[in-house]
Amino acid sequence: MNMNFNQIAMIQKLKGGMERFRMNHPKFPLFLNAVSQDALREGAVVEITVTTPEGKNYCSNLKLMQEDLELIECLKALRQG
Repeated sequence: MNMNFNQIAMIQKLKGGMERFRMNHPKFPLFLNAVSQDALREGAVVEITVTTPEGKNYCSNLKLMQEDLELIECLKALRQG
């Protein structure tokens, strides 16, 4: 697969954004690492809650399926490779 300059630029921008995110939120990657080693398995429930500055809450969850775990493994491989 050949990449054009726009795609390469977007990947570089994404990489920079991820580095800034890690610097701004140093505990979050540690949390993700711990969760990925122990808790991510078929049937586990992942819940996400977002609270706005005004106090409004949004919450959703999903039960992990085997296909989800395969996607997670692909993303891990991208991060390492």
